Amino acid sequence: MSRTPPTVFIVDDDADVRRALARLLCAARYVTRSFGSAAEFLAHHDPTVPGCLLLDLAMPDQSGLDVQSTLVEADCHRPIVFLSGHGSIAESVIAMRAGAVNFLTKPVENEELLGAVEEALRMDEEQRRATGLRQIVQERIATLTPREREVLAHVVEGRMNKQIAGDLGTVLKTIKVHRARVMHKMRVRSLAQLVKLIAASGVVLDRPARSSELPSDVKYSAPISSGGSSHSIGGVAHW
Repeated sequence: MSRTPPTVFIVDDDADVRRALARLLCAARYVTRSFGSAAEFLAHHDPTVPGCLLLDLAMPDQSGLDVQSTLVEADCHRPIVFLSGHGSIAESVIAMRAGAVNFLTKPVENEELLGAVEEALRMDEEQRRATGLRQIVQERIATLTPREREVLAHVVEGRMNKQIAGDLGTVLKTIKVHRARVMHKMRVRSLAQLVKLIAASGVVLDRPARSSELPSDVKYSAPISSGGSSHSIGGVAHW
């Protein structure tokens, strides 16, 4: 399946600057799209298109900082490289704190500009990859039953089957069944893969309750089996 090439969006009210930037970037084999105002860019902006934004700081209708703020409020974190002919230190600090990749002063050297664009595109790719993985993991978790989600949280914390059974007040055999279903629905073959997947996605699971944290009047629905296949070799739990 072909991947949509990243686009460098150029927003500057100076037509000569837009043309010069577009020529430089096209010569470096980048796809570009230019806009003469903040309003024009925001009206046509598609956050699903990969890429970065070359943004003039001072424009008649809205400032570059206003555009950045609008994107952030829309939960769009497209990497931005600011260009300014007379930007102040305070403005550059505001821009960088809000997530800008770089803040360049016009006229900017070609190599410096291309380096900043390359960095911004790399950041965009990493962000989109992370977002895609997080969405995949969330979709898989959504297929779990409430009990399977509880088991998942315990398993990721490194709890053994017998411990999970005690914490959830059920029998060991039931936990094994839930655990197998969790592994199947999360599409992993090992505990290491599961832990790595959750960690890489950044998805935060609800902290599992432990039996020692439960109210004193809570009773188990069934006794915990003394059997089971969990054992420890060299301090590492195995199932």
